[in-house]
Amino acid sequence: MSKKVTYADDKGGYQTHVIIKSALIYVVLILLTLICLVPIWILVVNATRLHNDIIGNVSLIPGTHLFDNIRTLKENSLYNVFFSPLVGMKNSLIIAGCCCALTVFFSGMTAYGLVVYDFKLAGPAFVFILAVMMVPTQVTAVGFMKLLINMNLLDSYIPLIIPSIAAPAIVFFMRQYMLSSFPLDIIEAARIDGSNEFRTFLTISIPMMKPAFAVQAIFAFIQKWNDYYNQSIVLVSGKKAQLTMPMMVQKVIAIDRNADYGANYAAIFLSIIPVVVIYIVLSRFIIGGVAAGGVKE
Repeated sequence: MSKKVTYADDKGGYQTHVIIKSALIYVVLILLTLICLVPIWILVVNATRLHNDIIGNVSLIPGTHLFDNIRTLKENSLYNVFFSPLVGMKNSLIIAGCCCALTVFFSGMTAYGLVVYDFKLAGPAFVFILAVMMVPTQVTAVGFMKLLINMNLLDSYIPLIIPSIAAPAIVFFMRQYMLSSFPLDIIEAARIDGSNEFRTFLTISIPMMKPAFAVQAIFAFIQKWNDYYNQSIVLVSGKKAQLTMPMMVQKVIAIDRNADYGANYAAIFLSIIPVVVIYIVLSRFIIGGVAAGGVKE
């Protein structure tokens, strides 16, 4: 005679299954978190230790020599010829900040046009944007350099900032976000009330798209801050007053004569501070609805 399974037994088995599944998910998430954070923590720790300590042993406990390493970068003749944290951060903030603003604004405007306006070329235009996104930057480098030489724009921040207006990847993500979360009824209501199209985009669409703008602003800022490739082919003179933070850090790391690992880690540590600050400032906009309760059926 078979044993009858009660509802309580079935419920207890289900709860056990849920607990095991949740435990496995948490274990995987903790492992992924450690994989992401441990290298950054080691960087911070080594930035606070001296060269001999770093070579001697591995440690996860911070030292007390961060300012000594920064002083080495400022006073040692191997580094201070080209490394100046304030100059590098200023130049990188100018480039990354301007690029971030232009990229997010014009990409949002392009995505807005593709979603809100119903015209025959919307589909082909989006396909063209996807096609441009597939073209690697390195493929166009030679033509880009020839153009800059002909326009006498080498050693200028202009060719590093203006092209950021066209950002196909961010247009793609903005468009997908709007298709899933953007209520077109609000746009129609604004038009009925007499608002012109540009004002509607500025005063209604942008506030509703804050999470998308914040996420893409973080990505755009980090990408332009770390953009050593384009900066190195445009800023060819190597003048200290023009160098960005990635270029300065690369020059520090490239020194193989009497290299100071503590100074190297300190330079990298200084270069990531603005990125962390930007993330902390913008991350609060990521979580939240786009227009919760904005449209009443």
